[in-house]
This record gives sequence, structure tokens and C-alpha cells, in this order.
Amino acid sequence: MSDLSHFDAAGRPRMVDVSGKPETRRSARAHAFVRIAPEVLSRLPENPKGNPLEIARIAGILAAKRTAELIPLCHPLPLSHADVEVTVETEGIKVVASAATNAQTGVEMEALTAAAVAALTIYDMTKALDKSIEIQQLHLLEKTGGKSGDFRR
Repeated sequence: MSDLSHFDAAGRPRMVDVSGKPETRRSARAHAFVRIAPEVLSRLPENPKGNPLEIARIAGILAAKRTAELIPLCHPLPLSHADVEVTVETEGIKVVASAATNAQTGVEMEALTAAAVAALTIYDMTKALDKSIEIQQLHLLEKTGGKSGDFRR
């Protein structure tokens, strides 16, 4: 069985042991898109729950910091950076989350969790205006560092 398996020899789930891996700088960026009707987008400034974009940014950053509490077997990491950018586009809101650390394992899950939670927060804060909002295109954009090297979509 691979050293990177999330299962032990008996097939039971386990956290991967990364203690033998060197600490290196690692970063990741993830994307999500919240499809919202143009008429709802135009009403964001008067949203009854407040500014969903800034609340989503904060929610995403907090989620990145708590990823190990949400994803079973995910390593808790000392993040040196976490950020979420939200951009209003013609068909909705683009979310790009980033995370970085110097650690023995990567931060892809932190970036993906940040993007997902930011998108969910936008939905939560705008659902009173439109119930047909969709969260789409959650995926990793890029990651750097580690044994497997760099990845770019």
C-alpha cells in the first residue's frame, strides 16, 4: 500500500504520516463561481443582509484556517497567508481563494474550502433576493511546492 494512502494495512482510514517529509513553501489557488441573475446583481448594494462580498471574503479566510476541523484526515496547517478575492461579473460572482504555508503537506484543501465557503456565504446573503442562485465550477486553479511539483489548470 502507498505511503500516501489514507488507509492502513487493514483498510481502516488514517491520517497520512508526513513527519518524514521536508517542510517547503506551498501555495494553492482555487476558484468557484456563483451564478446570479443580472437583476439580482444590480441590487447587491441594497442587499437587506449587508455587503455579501466582504462577508464572503472574511468567511472564506476563516474557513481556510479551520479546514482540518471540517475535512476528516486533513492535516492542520500553520497558514502564512489566506485570502479571497470576489469579482462581480455579468453572470455572477467569481471567487478566487489563495492559501500558503511552509509545511510538510500542501494547502489545496484550504484554498478549496475557502472558495467553497465564500461561495456559500454569497448564496446565504443573497438567497432572499433569488432562490435560483447556483454555485458552480469549484476547482483547483494551481498549486506549488511539494514532491509532486507545481500544477496549473
